[in-house]
Amino acid sequence: MTTDDHLSEVRREVLVRHLEAWAPAALHRARHAAYVHGYADADGGRAAEAAVRVFAELSDLVRGRELTMLAVGDDTAAAAARLATAQREAGVAAGLSVHTVDGGTDARLAVALAAGGAARVPLLGYLDATAAPGPPALATVAALAAGKPSEVLLVLAAGALDGLDSPDAAARVFGGPPGDGPRVEAYRAALRGAGFPLVAAVELVANGGPGQLLVFATAAGKSLEGFKDTLWAVDEYAGVRYRDPGDPEGHLLDISLTPHPGPLRRELLSHLAEAGPARVTELRTFALTETVYRAADATRVLQALLATGAVTRSPEHGRLGGDVVISVAGE
Repeated sequence: MTTDDHLSEVRREVLVRHLEAWAPAALHRARHAAYVHGYADADGGRAAEAAVRVFAELSDLVRGRELTMLAVGDDTAAAAARLATAQREAGVAAGLSVHTVDGGTDARLAVALAAGGAARVPLLGYLDATAAPGPPALATVAALAAGKPSEVLLVLAAGALDGLDSPDAAARVFGGPPGDGPRVEAYRAALRGAGFPLVAAVELVANGGPGQLLVFATAAGKSLEGFKDTLWAVDEYAGVRYRDPGDPEGHLLDISLTPHPGPLRRELLSHLAEAGPARVTELRTFALTETVYRAADATRVLQALLATGAVTRSPEHGRLGGDVVISVAGE
């Protein structure tokens, strides 16, 4: 397998694992849910097919629940054939309806959402733009915020956020000038403004090369926690590792249920030095929302930092509960 194949496998497994968690929860919450798969033709429909096969296993679809899947792309003929075969082979229940929409993801996604009755129902969007000329338009992502609740998983090609310096390009992707800071942070801010207050990002790196950017945006902390669990539970693929965009040292992380704590240690110390003393609850939230790590990872790193004397706590003794205040040693 090539490097691109390994990256594709990781992206597809993240999608499948997230769908396996999202779909039952969405159909438990409401009688109708919607899944939107953008750029469905970019890989010939393979990722969209994987989604259909996940939905085929849903027992709720035979209990009066309905799930609409919209596969949007430039030319979805090949993807449509693959999806039809998958539905036939998997014996998909009557509650699943799959529709393909041609004309381009940016041009047609919002229209497809309206036509598919996806507003105000649980909604998940998947936009893998690694083969596209650039990131999806911010308006395209914002259209997915019509779901109640809604979340979106995006993948951008390496360097896709760089070079968007013209006013038109910046407005299309960021909603305005991105500023002088890191482009990833500008993009996260743009997604928050588009209706997704919680945005996490991680780079997928193969063999030390430039990283594809995987972004998850949601309004629900529980969904973000679930995504982080998915992220670290995927199988390891040869040469593929994660990188936290917020880690100034760019340390590469093996995919593991117990990830290396180094980058989180640096980010927590930097955050405490900049923001001042913080409660454990606030630092757990920081890890969940601002790094590639989980809240539980923050607790473990804080315990290690206390053991080495790098930070102090108030009160000095007792359980490391959420109200305990952590400070950089010497402050």
